[in-house]
Amino acid sequence: MHHFEYRSGRLYAEDVDVAALADRIGSPFYVYSEATLRRHMRVFHKAFEGADPLVAFSVKANSNIAVLKILQSEGSGADVVSGGELQRALKAGIAPDKIVFSGIGKTRDEVKAALNAGIYQFNVESAPELEALNALALETGKSAPVALRVNPDVAAGGHDKISTGRKEDKFGVAWEEARGLYGRAREMKGVDVVGVDLHIGSQIADLAPFEAAFSKAAQLIADLRADGCSIDRLDLGGGLGIPYGDAATPPHPNDYAALIKRLTAPLGVRLIFEPGRMICGNAGILVTRVIFVKEGVARKFLIVDAAMNDLIRPALYDAHHEIIPVIQNDEAPRTTYDVVGPVCESSDFFAKARALPEMKEGDLAAIMSAGAYGAVQASQYNTRPLIPEVLVNSDRHAVIRRRPSFDEMIALEASPDWL
Repeated sequence: MHHFEYRSGRLYAEDVDVAALADRIGSPFYVYSEATLRRHMRVFHKAFEGADPLVAFSVKANSNIAVLKILQSEGSGADVVSGGELQRALKAGIAPDKIVFSGIGKTRDEVKAALNAGIYQFNVESAPELEALNALALETGKSAPVALRVNPDVAAGGHDKISTGRKEDKFGVAWEEARGLYGRAREMKGVDVVGVDLHIGSQIADLAPFEAAFSKAAQLIADLRADGCSIDRLDLGGGLGIPYGDAATPPHPNDYAALIKRLTAPLGVRLIFEPGRMICGNAGILVTRVIFVKEGVARKFLIVDAAMNDLIRPALYDAHHEIIPVIQNDEAPRTTYDVVGPVCESSDFFAKARALPEMKEGDLAAIMSAGAYGAVQASQYNTRPLIPEVLVNSDRHAVIRRRPSFDEMIALEASPDWL
């Protein structure tokens, strides 16, 4: 569900005309719908009504502070994976006791910042990290609430690069080593063992991998309690997919919640979730303008002004994004294009052999479902500026990240005095 639709043949973001917005902002740019962000967070909360979970939005999916403020106002916490994301969450007004710190390579400075902030939980992913966290907690006079991220060896996710729960993946503690490491953690003075954490991947389109992984987690909690660990939290991560237009519709949050309630009700634990893509993915689009239409020998290219540095998912994951014209023309013949950007890489594409209404130079296109892992993964490759992010609310809009000038782009660079 999203709030982008045609009205009299023109694409609207809520009540804002996207073509008119492009004339004011200049292309390319991202547009986010506040109504969609709020609706998706409310749907997720509603699915777990009565369970009182901590819903910690995965900041890596979309870290714009305005977006985080919206989700905070809907009761969201934050799942962060860096010190910078921790600062963003705090700046957005998210309470420290709603922040979970994940990630396999937390630095000393990042851990100290999180300890001083008093966050809700550290998700620890290795024995060396556990030792380091214990030492830093003792050094700072704090106690670190800890859940070990265990790897259930369950394959899931929409692409090999976003599957995180297999034994060969870099994430988490090996399943067969988990009980032993929990035993070591219990003896440490600087950590407080409070929970179990797992996250098996992203863009998961069916419930079977969740059931396999969560069933194993439930058994592990029973085993740990038998060992004397007081486990009262279960962090189930995120991973529920969204429809990108190229595959079956993923499960509804209500079905996901029903599965989890069935598996976890006997445990008496507080549930923690880290949804990202399912909250913000369909809440954003990338608007781009056609520069040229190029007739190749074997292909026809639609060359647009957005590029892989603006949205890298197709180049990185072969990800499918629906592409639609901003001005609808049902009379136009269908033409097969490779939709590509101007970056000097063959991997700079948004679609290959995609049938679209015939387009011409100057036409606007919208790349759909770009609200997650779009702007956050952008770069200034080819010295291309980061593109604006725009938020719409009904008939209002605001630029929530502006396009930098060239001088701003190079402001951190300096030449040595011998040049």
